[in-house]
Amino acid sequence: MIRVIIADDHTVVRNGLRHILERTSDFEVVGEAARGTEVPQLVRELSPHVILLDLSMPGRNGLELIRQLRADHPALRILVLTMHAEEQYVVRAFRAGAAGYLTKESAATELVEALRKVAAGGTYVSPAMAEKLALGLQEKPDAPHEGLSDRELEVFRRIVDGESLTQIAAALCVSAKTVSTYKMRLMEKLQLRSDAALVRYAIEARLFGDEDKL
Repeated sequence: MIRVIIADDHTVVRNGLRHILERTSDFEVVGEAARGTEVPQLVRELSPHVILLDLSMPGRNGLELIRQLRADHPALRILVLTMHAEEQYVVRAFRAGAAGYLTKESAATELVEALRKVAAGGTYVSPAMAEKLALGLQEKPDAPHEGLSDRELEVFRRIVDGESLTQIAAALCVSAKTVSTYKMRLMEKLQLRSDAALVRYAIEARLFGDEDKL
């Protein structure tokens, strides 16, 4: 049996994923996590073969979490299941150590196929994501946003989504002052001076799928 941990902050999503996997004969859901901070301890206690991981959970940046899990548990396989379809996230997830990447629009049959392939030691990315990955890997390394840390990128995305510093701090479980520091750093790296400029940069660089904000 393939031992799986489901990590997603939405109960309905976790329940749906558990239902899908329990209908198969080769998966056993051994645990669930609603916060990123819960995941490392669950992995230590339950020794899963695969973790099905959302990138956007309270308390811990998903990309940072992938790096930690891969460092602490080299044999652990990680399949990202997220709402983020932008190549920026696909590229960073694989660079961090993910073995597969799916969006939450994927069919249940594709999810099961991806989990089986990842658990067997392979990698999985949908054809649409493969194209985004190829484009992202071809991106020039000196693009300004390539120099952002994973946490700075997350703060950037949330600013573009219209969240206040207080809201971002609550979501990331850090102080507003810390968020302000991340914002200052990312604006320095991008050489921008306003939230409007950040939004414009994100649209022009196609970072977060925000073309509709024009």
